[in-house]
Order: sequence, then C-alpha cells, then structure tokens
Amino acid sequence: MKVYNHIDEFKQIKNAVVTIGTFDGVHIGHQKIISRLQEVARQKGGETVILTFFPHPRMILHPDDLNIKLISTMDEKAERLANLGIDHLIITPFTRDFSNLSPQEYIREVLVTKIGTTQIIIGYDHKFGKDRSGGLKELQHYSSELGYEVEEIPEQDIDDVTISSTKIRTAILSGDIKTAENFLGYPFHLTGKVIKGDQIGRKIGFPTANLFIVESYKLIPSDGIYAVQVDFKSGEGNLKRANGMAYIGHRPTINGMSRNIEVNIFDFQEDIYGQSIRLNFLEYMRDDQKFNSLEELKEQLSLDEVNARSLLLK
Repeated sequence: MKVYNHIDEFKQIKNAVVTIGTFDGVHIGHQKIISRLQEVARQKGGETVILTFFPHPRMILHPDDLNIKLISTMDEKAERLANLGIDHLIITPFTRDFSNLSPQEYIREVLVTKIGTTQIIIGYDHKFGKDRSGGLKELQHYSSELGYEVEEIPEQDIDDVTISSTKIRTAILSGDIKTAENFLGYPFHLTGKVIKGDQIGRKIGFPTANLFIVESYKLIPSDGIYAVQVDFKSGEGNLKRANGMAYIGHRPTINGMSRNIEVNIFDFQEDIYGQSIRLNFLEYMRDDQKFNSLEELKEQLSLDEVNARSLLLK
C-alpha cells in the first residue's frame, strides 16, 4: 500500500476506485465498504484509493472538546488498511479551509481533479463538504458531468444493532471489550512505549511493564484488570507474542494519583524498556479495587493470574 501524507502528493492513476471517510477502528461495517471497493476495482481493472483525514474532523471543528477519543491512531488505521489490501491511502490534513469547501468544490477539486475518480463507493448516509451538506444526492448530480459513477453501500447491521464507531467506543469505555471485538472484527489494542515505574509490582512478585501512550487522543478502556496478549520484539528483532494480564487504574491500594496502564507478562524475562509494545485486550476480568495491604493485593493478583491463564487458553 502506498501512503500519501497530503493529497497533493498523489498523482492521478487510471481507474481510481475511491471511498472516503475517517474509518476510525476500520470496523466490520468499514470492511464491507472496503470489500465492495476492491470488488469494483477488480471488475474495472482499477486501483483502490481511500481518502481519509488527520486530524479527525471533530478535533478541528470542536477544538475545545477534550473528550474526543479515537479507537485507532493514524498508524494503526494505516496498518489495518494495508493488511486488508488497499492500494493507495491518502491522508489529507483536515483544516478549517478544507472543511469550508462546498460539496461541489469538494467533488470537482478533490475527487475528480486531484484523484481522478472513476467510481466512488460511499457508506450509508455519508456526508461531506461545508456543514456536512453534501451526500449521495450531490454525488449523483455531478456524476454525468464529471465522468464518474457512484454507489452507496446500504446500512450494515449485526444482530439488528447498527455497527458504528460510536457504539464501539462506548463498549470499550464500559469495559465491554467482547462487544467491541465483535464489531471491530479483531481485538481492541493499545500500543505504548515501556517506561520505568516505581517497581511495586516487582516487590510483590508481579513485575509489570508500564505503558506510555503517545497519542493523547487514543481511547483507553475502563479501569480494571484484563486478560491480554502482548506483541513485542525479541532481542533479535523478531515479533513475538506472549500472554499476560493488564491493569488500568489509579492504583488505589498505594493511593496512586495518576492513571496507569501496566501489564504483567507471564513467564517473561526479556528487557523491553524503551520498546513499543501492543496490548491486545481479550477479556475483562474485574473492576479496579482498593486492598487493605500489598499482601492482600498479591493474593488477588495470584487469583487473577490463574483466571487470565484459563481465559487465554480458550
């Protein structure tokens, strides 16, 4: 997959089959749009193009809203799209000027002049242009004049619940990571850099890797204990996976002040300080809670480990 960090980097290609969107999470609904995109590209002998935006439009249009959190970082989104087999990913900076393009300007200048779109596939009720005033109607109106075809994918449902990034975010924030996984089509994950902590876990026999999440907009699951799989690089640089249990919370037993993300990796001896690792969240096990002593905490962590190992064997 070729990645372009601005639409001006993209050179027109023959038979560009295009879809547009933020694609936060690249969930199952998005994947159905992408599948149709690829099917049409094969039929036309064309190439697939996804136009997405960074920062997320809500970050620009509502800069004072500090509660905007996203399922996937831009790197995670690009990785997922590459794995799905997309040919071209255009990441265009979303600015106030860009948001003020009229639907007609958006179609003419972006989709036709810059990309050379021959067919556009859009999701149900997709909106674009100033004040989100453009949609299927406007795309159809200009299609004959500007020489492209347009197709809208119908609303996609799972078990009569519409798949949406909003529903997935809500599930993750409530610790319902199984629902999130069902809608995403893969386990929700966090990627962070391993930093030094105060090593209390090591003192009670449960050493943890403390994670620092670089992207402040990345969604963090609710506080609690989770069964996870951990992706990391070995000393030889090979990608490896291990089982573990993750903790998210303020460490009330030691009167912690900041919110921590820590992972105890089972049967693990490698030095991963400074490395970026990925936590794949598989099961929510219990709420965060305060214990009367570190000894009580240790006893509970022993039970948690048994539970996590059992869950991860399934």
